[in-house]
Amino acid sequence: MEGHPLHLRLWEENQDLARACLDHPFVRRLGDGSLPAEVFGRYVAQDVYYLEAFFRAYALAAARCEGRHSAAVAFHRLMGGVLQELEMHTGHAASLGLDLGAVTPHPATTAYVDLLLEVAWKRGLGPTIAVMTPCMRLYAFLGRELAVARRGDHAYSEWIETYSSPEAEELAGTLETMLDELAEDDPEVHRLYRRAMECELAFFAAAFDDPGT
Repeated sequence: MEGHPLHLRLWEENQDLARACLDHPFVRRLGDGSLPAEVFGRYVAQDVYYLEAFFRAYALAAARCEGRHSAAVAFHRLMGGVLQELEMHTGHAASLGLDLGAVTPHPATTAYVDLLLEVAWKRGLGPTIAVMTPCMRLYAFLGRELAVARRGDHAYSEWIETYSSPEAEELAGTLETMLDELAEDDPEVHRLYRRAMECELAFFAAAFDDPGT
């Protein structure tokens, strides 16, 4: 992979985790429509909590863009993408009868949020982008793969259509371009990228945890 851009090298290094996410029962059953509604509901509630932190991490990164007008504009667009995801989940919550104001974060969600915000508050712009890129690239990857395999519409078609859309790919590519331009190719960046991928896998697994058991 010598000579490849940083974002591509990081993605290729973490193909084991990307494939593990794609093959996880949560993602597979989301893709074929067989995921129980209560499991999807737990995922939606946790994802709203996570996305609110993701939005704050973008805002913190944007605040470090003094003298980098193009980066500030890009972060503004990326923040808009998060707001669209939250709007989609608000619709899911309404249809599922979820009270998003009463969400108790799962330990996997807390671990991921703590990682994001600790890096966004205390590290530089490069590490912050490195820890945020996996979510964007992974979801675009999952959406594309599930769209190819889908046979007809089902309850989770909107999720698949959202993350397989050209807009999702464009936003992931925007963040990857910033990663190439603003992050150092150093052990910290590689570690943070992989840690975020590990958190993504744990996040999918957490949706099967029934808080009532």
